[in-house]
Amino acid sequence: MTGASSRVFISHLAGMAVFDPSGDQVGRIRDLVVSLRLGGRPPRVLGFAVEVVSKRRVFLPMNRVTSLESGQVITTGVINMRRFEQRPTETLVLAELLDRRVALRTSGPNGEAGETVTVLDVAMVQTRNREWEIDKVFVEKGKGGRLRRKGETLTVDWSAVTGFALREEDQGAANLLATFEQLRPADLANVLHHLSAKRRSEVAAALDDERLADVMEELPEDDQVAILGALHQERAADVLEAMDPDDAADLLSELPEDDAERLLQLMEPEEAAPVRRLLTYAERTAGGLMTTEPIVLEPDATVAEALARIRVSDLKPAQAAQVYVCRPPTETPTGIYLGLVHFQKLLREPPYTLLGAIVDGDLDALSPDAVLDRITHYLATYNMVAAPVVDEHDHLLGAVTVDDVLDHMLPDDWRESALHDDDSEHDRVPEGVTTDGR
Repeated sequence: MTGASSRVFISHLAGMAVFDPSGDQVGRIRDLVVSLRLGGRPPRVLGFAVEVVSKRRVFLPMNRVTSLESGQVITTGVINMRRFEQRPTETLVLAELLDRRVALRTSGPNGEAGETVTVLDVAMVQTRNREWEIDKVFVEKGKGGRLRRKGETLTVDWSAVTGFALREEDQGAANLLATFEQLRPADLANVLHHLSAKRRSEVAAALDDERLADVMEELPEDDQVAILGALHQERAADVLEAMDPDDAADLLSELPEDDAERLLQLMEPEEAAPVRRLLTYAERTAGGLMTTEPIVLEPDATVAEALARIRVSDLKPAQAAQVYVCRPPTETPTGIYLGLVHFQKLLREPPYTLLGAIVDGDLDALSPDAVLDRITHYLATYNMVAAPVVDEHDHLLGAVTVDDVLDHMLPDDWRESALHDDDSEHDRVPEGVTTDGR
């Protein structure tokens, strides 16, 4: 275990891998669980909230941690795999303490008594009796708020500040987000799902529109509706514009009709138009599942142009798997659909080759009213990850991708189950891991 003189700042532990003694990874740290104490006494560190492979959060007590060194956490190999449930006497450091505004207790070289400071980080240290406690707070002086200039930062003793026990009405989320800045959208969605409704709204408010849109697409529908409802309507419309049209349509379909129409009215007309079209189709049909933003090129476009389009980093892999060749216009609904070119074909052809010379026009496209069974059979039969959808006049309407098909083949609550897993029979427990009580 790290020596008694070593101090560990909690933000450095976020996302750190947790290993058993054999070197097998158990999960990653998502938060620190502490117990606040009266009289300015440093909080006692109880353990970690660890996210295991199944996205479930479990509790790892500090007495089962043998090392916090070299960018990894080593355990005794004995972990309770029961889902972590926060108790009323427990506080989550990253979720609840970062960005909190507290006050200095006394006047001194660090400032005046009562002066407001914002918590950027906290540090824990091991005591002589081998327990861990929070002993230092890294703070920024000055009033909180999104527009304020950065102020002086300093590290003070836990006993030098007060206000952690009070409910923070407007806490902000900048430092919590900085801690999880590198997370994939699905992993950040998992973090948001485990926050309180108040904290979730604060984090959502601090994310930019594109990042929030990416995260919203990975959340269960209940969370999506709750977050959208907590945003100002103009901001909610901006986030919907940043979402994929099919995901935005799915979310709007969960709202009362009047609320959905109000948000559509606030969206830019060119952004709202594809969403409105998607809402006219039944949910479990090709029209209801498709994205209206496939890669569409004209037949006189070159292989080099097509490769440049599929290299765009924002594209999902299934969308980048092939390009669709149509006569102009190339915005959906397009001109006449001619066929598609898979990216492997593009890689085998000279860059100057015209798409019209290599287009595969033999595959029948799907109609917008094709049902889910028809879509899955199509993808399986032709070993495709996406399928074109055309209307009765052969205009390309969009493309159905395998990820959207899987979303609708899995149980309705599959995202909820993945983010908030329970003790189910199919979960495998690694060797050396227990399921006894906490």
